[in-house]
Amino acid sequence: MTGSRIQDELFSPRSPRAKYASLVVGQPGLAALLKYELVIGLAQARAGAPGLVLRKLLYPWLLGSCGRNVVFGQNVVLRHPHKIHIGSNVVIDDNCLLDAKGETNAGIRIADGVFVGRNSILSCKDGDIELNTGANIGFNCEVFSASRVTIGAGVLMAAYAYVIGGDHDFSDPGKSVLDQSRTSSGVTIGDGAWLGAGAKVLDGVTVGSHAVVGAGAVVREAVPDGAVAVGVPARVVSSRAT
Repeated sequence: MTGSRIQDELFSPRSPRAKYASLVVGQPGLAALLKYELVIGLAQARAGAPGLVLRKLLYPWLLGSCGRNVVFGQNVVLRHPHKIHIGSNVVIDDNCLLDAKGETNAGIRIADGVFVGRNSILSCKDGDIELNTGANIGFNCEVFSASRVTIGAGVLMAAYAYVIGGDHDFSDPGKSVLDQSRTSSGVTIGDGAWLGAGAKVLDGVTVGSHAVVGAGAVVREAVPDGAVAVGVPARVVSSRAT
């Protein structure tokens, strides 16, 4: 998998409008650009109750689909919003980034009852992200996908947890890592799992249902259902099974 750098896209010879549409709006044409700018200009940074009301009313215009009772905090940023689908009774807290960017991906799907905490990032690079029913993403977390990342129902990600659904090829020592291809096998976090504060789950890993990953752990290999894994690198130390 290869991918152009943001710098390359920003400084390409295309028109500023075309570059902005490609990186941010995600759809060509003046109408899509004007709709995006109108909604963002009126609602994104508006403080207090008026801002909450405006975002609740206007953000669904940009999204692929949006259920009922969705709360968007102040300064929630949407990129390629037509590929973002949100269920009902969802909270996206202040300063979050929902970035569904990509040319061939389906984007971001957030099911009913999900909470995404303040300053957290859902970032696609031609990948897909799925947050299933009732998942809770804590403050300052990141979920990155260059292929597919699935967060199961009822998963708890504590603050500063990082799910990394992509990697870089570094096999050629004569080239910068930036000049080599990207790789991605994806990540799956099973239903009811708990990632402790600052835990990092690397590309290609499956964390089983109802497993626990300790604070600060770095997970490089699969964690079985119901297991408790801690440390750097993470190792299974016990099981929650009765």
